Amino acid sequence: MAVLWALLVGLVIWIALWSIGVSAFDAFLVLLALVLGAVTWRLIKPFLEQQLGRS
Repeated sequence: MAVLWALLVGLVIWIALWSIGVSAFDAFLVLLALVLGAVTWRLIKPFLEQQLGRS
């Protein structure tokens, strides 16, 4: 679900930045960074919980 929210927020930011004159590619990189961050968190979270003894 976090990846979906990151994609949605990234798309909104992409459109907003593009509308104020930022190049479309630069604005897309913000979207890409948000989605990659969410995917990385989703992949790393179970390992961190295991290492911290929470699960």
